[in-house]
Amino acid sequence: MSAANRGTGTGAEDTAAPSPAPGTGDTTPAPEDSEDRGRGILKSIVTGSSLVAILAVVLSIILGGILIALTDEDVAAAASYFFTRPTDTLAAAWEAASSAYVALFQGAVFNPRADSLALMFRPLTETFTVATPLILAGLGVAVAFRAGLFNIGAQGQIILGAMFAGWIGFTWQLPFGLHLIFVVLAGFVGGALWGFIPGILKARTGAHEVIVTIMLNYIAIYLVGYLLTTPSFQNPGSANPISPRLDETALFPQILGPQFRLHLGFIVAIAATYGVWWLLNRSTVGFELRAVGANPFAARTAGISVTKGYVVVMMLAGGLAGLAGVAQVAGTEQVLTSGIAASFGFDAITVALLGRSHPWGVFFAGVLFGAFRAGGVQMQTLTGTPIDIVLVVQSLIVLFIAAPPLVKAIFRIDRKKKSPRKQKGNQNQMTSGGAA
Repeated sequence: MSAANRGTGTGAEDTAAPSPAPGTGDTTPAPEDSEDRGRGILKSIVTGSSLVAILAVVLSIILGGILIALTDEDVAAAASYFFTRPTDTLAAAWEAASSAYVALFQGAVFNPRADSLALMFRPLTETFTVATPLILAGLGVAVAFRAGLFNIGAQGQIILGAMFAGWIGFTWQLPFGLHLIFVVLAGFVGGALWGFIPGILKARTGAHEVIVTIMLNYIAIYLVGYLLTTPSFQNPGSANPISPRLDETALFPQILGPQFRLHLGFIVAIAATYGVWWLLNRSTVGFELRAVGANPFAARTAGISVTKGYVVVMMLAGGLAGLAGVAQVAGTEQVLTSGIAASFGFDAITVALLGRSHPWGVFFAGVLFGAFRAGGVQMQTLTGTPIDIVLVVQSLIVLFIAAPPLVKAIFRIDRKKKSPRKQKGNQNQMTSGGAA
């Protein structure tokens, strides 16, 4: 048995395609060419420099401030006599942008105007609360990215995880602790089952995971909407599509007391981040998944089952996104609704890209986006700046993350410049060559 066929799965993808005979002149591109190009683009985005990610955030915030200034009424009024007193326009622009970002900071990190020290730090707890599902769903997207797959289905996987966890939470009667464990496991299983579908289709038929996961998102959205109109899920006596409240034994305990919304789900997110880091960097399974993402053909030649890797990584990705659904239904919302996933599944893609698909990078990216969400409300309330500005900043981050050369060009980062040691080595080679 040749090395190319040893230890591979039963799927058709694990069989190496024969090369065209020499001299035949067959230049038709292989069916995998477009997929290889897509995987190469993904790899270049995911494995880019952390400095580029940081500069992308800084640049997005600067452009967001400019947009805030351009849409401010005081700036528009001062601009009417710009050529007479240009400093008034510049001062008004600075005041508009700085006051908006100060309000954003006060709503996301620290509010010195609060009545007590505990309330001063309450915005930070809100940031962590909002960041919890972003981190968990972002880890699901990042794991798939590391295996070379585009998991666009985190939205549906969150919904399925919330459905499974919610049903266990309001129908089962179990002691405290045990009930919560079953809720968490049910959420993970629900998301993993929703991730298994694109994984097995990719492995067995070659169906593109992007198309499959997008379609599954819509199926999940309409499925939860339908179930919430049935007696099994709808709250008795209510005409609204909402489930009964989960039992107290099925809810995540609040870490800092009832005056804060921060719950145990944030600790679960930290544990999941460490677990994913260990899996990818310290385990055999993680090595195989990274090998499949780096080069599936080389991984297949080395005896790694690519088809099995696709199924495993999509189930793991779905399970992590399912935990995000658990954080929503058993932590923040405490009931199941048709909007339980909000836009966390789609924002998780940006979080994974900003975190460069590294677990701890995803964690801090999730906290950053949680701060944007938590502080956006305060920014709109205090300054009148539309909360949509936050979405614009997030969109700009995606744009710059997807275009690293643009960021490098703006900040004049020349990564091709050789180090002094390498230049010295080249000079020694030239000297020795000339002497020879």
